[in-house]
Amino acid sequence: MTTTTPPGLVEPQRTSPLPTSGAGPALRRGGTAIALIAASLPMFMATLDNLVMTTALPVLRTELSASLEQLQWMVNAYTLSFASLMIAAATLGDRLGRRRVFVAGIALFAAASIASALATSAGALIAARAVQGAGAAAIMPLSLTLLAAAVPANRRAMAIGVWGAVSGLGVALGPLIGGAVVEGISWQAIFWVNVPVALVAVPLVLRVLPESFGRLQRIDVAGVLLAGLGVLAVVWGVIHGNDDGWTSARVVGSFVVGIALLGAFLLRESRTAYPLVPLPLFRVRSFSVANTTAFLFSVGVFGTVFVLSQYFQVAMGYSPLQAGIRTLPWTAAPMLVAPIAGMLAPRVGVRPLLATGLALQSVGLAWQAFVVGDATVYADLVPGLVLAGVGMGLTFAPSATAVLADMGSDDHGTASSVNATIREIGGAVGVAVVVAVFTAAGGALTPEAFATGLRPAAFVGAAVVGAGAVLALLMPRRTGLID
Repeated sequence: MTTTTPPGLVEPQRTSPLPTSGAGPALRRGGTAIALIAASLPMFMATLDNLVMTTALPVLRTELSASLEQLQWMVNAYTLSFASLMIAAATLGDRLGRRRVFVAGIALFAAASIASALATSAGALIAARAVQGAGAAAIMPLSLTLLAAAVPANRRAMAIGVWGAVSGLGVALGPLIGGAVVEGISWQAIFWVNVPVALVAVPLVLRVLPESFGRLQRIDVAGVLLAGLGVLAVVWGVIHGNDDGWTSARVVGSFVVGIALLGAFLLRESRTAYPLVPLPLFRVRSFSVANTTAFLFSVGVFGTVFVLSQYFQVAMGYSPLQAGIRTLPWTAAPMLVAPIAGMLAPRVGVRPLLATGLALQSVGLAWQAFVVGDATVYADLVPGLVLAGVGMGLTFAPSATAVLADMGSDDHGTASSVNATIREIGGAVGVAVVVAVFTAAGGALTPEAFATGLRPAAFVGAAVVGAGAVLALLMPRRTGLID
């Protein structure tokens, strides 16, 4: 894609990575493996915190006297902040140095994790989670951009595939790790564990990953506000729909305001010289399809995980650790399948892997919906969990490959941040929508009523992911193939 230099700024000759002192020798000795660890460790920490709280939610409901709405915001405050600031963070990294902003994001994430661990009320935890999401916003997109710049071109597809697998593992292992930590120590420990990870990650990043810069352009602050407030208004309306009434003035007003703000955002992006989201990127079919399917995947899977992880504890009576262990057929499968999918993508292309993965997840979620009920035993759920896990493993790496496959190197940061933003927005919308279905169907946080709401909620999640599988067939056939 052609680029122009914004008025008043001089485009420096630095669009290629510039190694800093110490980074080059480390890369020569350690190669791709060390670069992968340096880029992926902080990213794993950020993605893990998407769902690490799900098995802790019943405990938080008791210890912090939190309502179902507050439990949603404990998850959505993180994802909305994460999504709203990611592209701005990537743009700031292009200007100030991607590694510099990446490290700052890790530090902010660790500080907010400490604040989360020290929270004594639901409101304080929600606020700390929002700040934590801001730190994650600098970690997620820049980790992929720094990795792509640090590894040789002939190993880049493999490295991106492994990066996608690690990202998937962070999401998938969240419920298990959260359950183990909550039961073994306390709910606060799920946040304290981030601190030593950050202390290890920062010096490793500074030692291994070379600094790099992108295009100099101003941050579209108005675009950040329009997009962030628009998504927030829509999610707020969905969350309050059941309690306030879907035709109430507050709910309808929030939808109208949200849609108007998002429309104004798109209009601004089409006209400003410094777009937060360059709309021409969506003319690339592989990019558009990858982002659409990523959104639908997040809506269906994140929303269903939010209610299903609590079902194990509230309705089936398992402890947080026991509930986390029982997600292993879902969470362990990507550990085996995702690396294989990353290696297969250059040989068979993205389309068959992505479509198959989403289809398997849809079938797996539908299985949960069919079998869940008052007399359900764990063994009834296992086949659906396995199908969803295999499907998840087939989705992560090919999706990450498709996002960057037809992009120039200068667009890698923007493309990856747009994709991550869309996935996080999908997660927030998914939690709000699935919980709205759960509540509308008579679901409640009691053993007697939980299955009543979970069944239609899981069917909705399955239908949304199934729509993503159909749309994945629009992916260009040769995307991701080695010529």
